[in-house]
Order: sequence, then structure tokens, then C-alpha cells
Amino acid sequence: MQASEPSSSCGNRDAIEAEAARLLARLNSAPTSEDESEICAWVESDPRHGLAFARAEAAWEAAERLKSAAADISLPPLAEIVSEEQQRRLSRNIMIAAAVAVLFFLVAAIVTVRTFSGIDRYQTGIGEYRDIALDDGSILHLNSDSEAEVRFTSNGRKVRIVKGEASFDVAHDSKRPFDVEARSAMIRAVGTAFNVRMRPSIVELTVTQGTVTVHSGGGAAQKVAAGSGAVIQPRNVALTRLAPKLIDQRTAWREQMVELDGETVEQAAGEFNRYRAAPILIGDTRVSSLRIGGRFRTSDSREFLSALQLSLPIRAVHGEDGSVMLLYRDEDPVPGDNSATL
Repeated sequence: MQASEPSSSCGNRDAIEAEAARLLARLNSAPTSEDESEICAWVESDPRHGLAFARAEAAWEAAERLKSAAADISLPPLAEIVSEEQQRRLSRNIMIAAAVAVLFFLVAAIVTVRTFSGIDRYQTGIGEYRDIALDDGSILHLNSDSEAEVRFTSNGRKVRIVKGEASFDVAHDSKRPFDVEARSAMIRAVGTAFNVRMRPSIVELTVTQGTVTVHSGGGAAQKVAAGSGAVIQPRNVALTRLAPKLIDQRTAWREQMVELDGETVEQAAGEFNRYRAAPILIGDTRVSSLRIGGRFRTSDSREFLSALQLSLPIRAVHGEDGSVMLLYRDEDPVPGDNSATL
């Protein structure tokens, strides 16, 4: 049962891509006003349709460029430069070359979609933050070690989160929905603010202003209003009502803070490791389940490590590579040992 789901998803995606290509060809062959209305309605009916149509447009443009380049090459008549026997041999070679050229065109078109389709890519390193003003007036906020791709067209605004975490302040534009893709999740907004975090096995959505719609796989779209969130899996969306304190905690990174409220030391260390080149490691299983609260700067983990050692039976041992090992403190450390805060 589990093995059939990816195949079904791929089949659905292939069908959408094929329909996008068919409609684009129709649009480029003297369409009527009814044709244009029908095509626009299809593109706007589903975020996946818009993405597929944008890819088809880019491939079409690549094909036109290749055709134009070929048209600029002129050769004298074949009979003027070779004999009849040479013509036969050249004809066979031309057929082979034509097949190679078709293959080259297909590959070139695909590469063009990925590299020359007007996609803007933004990324951050570990411990880095970026606030990016987009062309429509929206703002994209990228957390540490994150990456996103942005493509705006006359039909819509598309963002794909490649990794990490991003927050959006979306400028209102009723004619161009703002679509965010994160793995299988498709999130649509018009004028709103929300946060998307890519966790190892789920996508975590937090809406702080306005309303968005979200769907995953072939599931129906669901509305998520401000003060709510969603846990998104490949074929399932679970909506949750969020307390204001939890929303503040999820968005604290915008102020370059980590906010803890009874998380385990293992969870807290994982949060800080998002902002550190050298990790905080758990060296004793007794440390993992201890809990801590507080608000700490992401750029300086010394406060966090100091709080751990002051409030819990933990000692922090740092290595030469900058990593920190958290050990259970059975007794007070001996003066001169390797215990320290970072």
C-alpha cells in the first residue's frame, strides 16, 4: 500500500505537466478569447497547475531560441559541394545528426527550465539571517541554513522552500496568489503572514496574520487562520490551534532568539545546533530528558550552557573543534578539569 502512493503522486504530476504543455501549445496557436479564459482558469485553479504551466512556458521559450539560432545558419545547396554518392552518405549522417539534435534540444530545454526560467535563489549559511524584499512588496525572511527559490510571473507568485525555515509577509494581490511549496505541501495566500519550517519528517506551518489554504498530495485544500497552524505530511494535513505563547516561541528566531518552555535538554541542544557550526552533543543519556526553560540569543550559546550548569546537574566539556559535550554531573567538578561554558 505504501509503495503505491509515490507512483500515484508521480502519475498525477505527469498528467498535470502533460495538460500544461497541451494548453500552452493551444495558447500559442491563434487562441480565441474563450480559449484564453479556459486556460487562465485551469492555471489559477490549483497551485500545481501554475507551477507546471510556468515550466512549460520556459521550455517553449528555450525551443524558440534554439529554432531561431538554427535559422541563422545558411549553407549552399548540397548538390553544389558534393557528388551523388557523397550526398547519400551525408543524408544518412544528417538523419543521425538530426536525432542527436532532437535529444540535445530536449536536454537543453530541461536545463533552461531549471537555470534560465527567471528563478531567484536565496540562501543563508549557518548562523546567518536574511530579510529579502521581493518585487511585489512581499518580504521573505530566511532563518539559519535555509534556501528558497522565487519565481514571479503575470499569473502568480511562486516560492519553493528547498531547506530550512522561512517566514513571509505577503503583499496583497488578489489577481496573483502567493504560493509556497515545501515538499508535498502547497500553501496559498493573498495577503497574510506565516511561517514554514521543514522538519525531518514533517512541514510545520504557523499562521500569524490573515488566512492561508494548504493541501498535501492529492488532498483537499484546508483553511488555516491566524492563531492556528498545521502539521503537514505527504498525504495528510493536521490542523492545530496554537496558544499565543507557542506562536511567539515558533517565531522567536525572527528576533534571533531561541525560546524554551520546558523542552528537554536534547530538544534544546537541537535548536541551538541550527545556529552552530560545531554541535552541542549529549554525552550521557541521563542528560537527554532533563528540561529547561528560558530565552537565549541564537548568536551566543554561552548563556544557554551557563543556565544548564547552574540549574541542572550538567557539566559542559568543550572540544578543540568547538563542539560541546553535555555530561551528567554526579558530583562537583574537580578544579582544573575540562568543564567550561562556551
